Amino acid sequence: MNKTILVATAGQGILRSSDNGKSWKRLDLDQDIEFDGVVRSLAVHPANPSVVFAGADVGLCKSTDGGVNWKRIDSILNGQTVWSICFDPSNPNHMLCGTGAPSRAGFFRSTDGGESWTKLPPEIPERCAGVSKPRVLTCAIDPSNSKHLWFGIEEGGLFRSRDAGETWERIDGERGGVANSDIHCVTFIPGPPQTLLVVVVNAIYVSKDDGKTWKGFNAKLEWTLRYARTVRVRPGTNEAFLVIGDSTPGHTSKVLKSTDLGETWAEVPLIQSPNSAFWAVGVHEADPLLMFAGSKYGHLFRTEDGGQTWFKEWREFSEITDVAWTPVLTVDNPPQHH
Repeated sequence: MNKTILVATAGQGILRSSDNGKSWKRLDLDQDIEFDGVVRSLAVHPANPSVVFAGADVGLCKSTDGGVNWKRIDSILNGQTVWSICFDPSNPNHMLCGTGAPSRAGFFRSTDGGESWTKLPPEIPERCAGVSKPRVLTCAIDPSNSKHLWFGIEEGGLFRSRDAGETWERIDGERGGVANSDIHCVTFIPGPPQTLLVVVVNAIYVSKDDGKTWKGFNAKLEWTLRYARTVRVRPGTNEAFLVIGDSTPGHTSKVLKSTDLGETWAEVPLIQSPNSAFWAVGVHEADPLLMFAGSKYGHLFRTEDGGQTWFKEWREFSEITDVAWTPVLTVDNPPQHH
């Protein structure tokens, strides 16, 4: 299958491979994302795999050729760092994104495929206890109800809207079953029943009743590593993969797998040990067996058997912030020098 692998970094822009990881290319000159820029998030359009969005230090950028050329979408996100991007599973024109450090953290919604954006309430404090300036690390739209929106802030809480973002409630800390306000990831397992997963800095919480009740797993007590980072569902399945590390950036990491809607988690063996905490996992429904995981300090791991075995790619990167792949074969621009 044709594919392009995209690795977002803090300091090397986006690197891409169109030959299945044999060689890697930096961004060309004269892009709206600098080849040595900071990119925090990637999102491949669910209906058009040639379209990829990137949350960068200059704002929200878009590629229509699988990640070769990038243009900034002129919007209220200009100059803000976009830490998270998501699509409505039932309508890809409906998108959310979240901003954060060094810019002000905020929630944003688009109804026209990312061309224009509206800022949503609430107003997020400029500073927080744990990371100086908060960042919106995660956003999600409920697959069963497009009016139900979720955002999670590092550090600053778990927010839910029932009315497409007009009003919000916080459901972390003393407000609900998610005890920690340092939110890293929110995602859904299709089920049935549809299951909500929330990863916080030191735990993962699982709800099968839309957040009314929660089951929590303390990462250190359950799996000996204390830093929980992100979770991804393997496309077309109910299998969830959770990555945890010893700290941030840490020295090592584990991949955990659940096949029972988050009730139990088992460690998946890694052929090599990553050099730091895993930071991001990339999946695509075009091949549910193929997944990538990137560590904070630049190791890229791959599985081609649906997560049973993982092996490290030869190329090592600068700080990895996100990983994605898309089933399109990219065509490079004419050679440039930099």
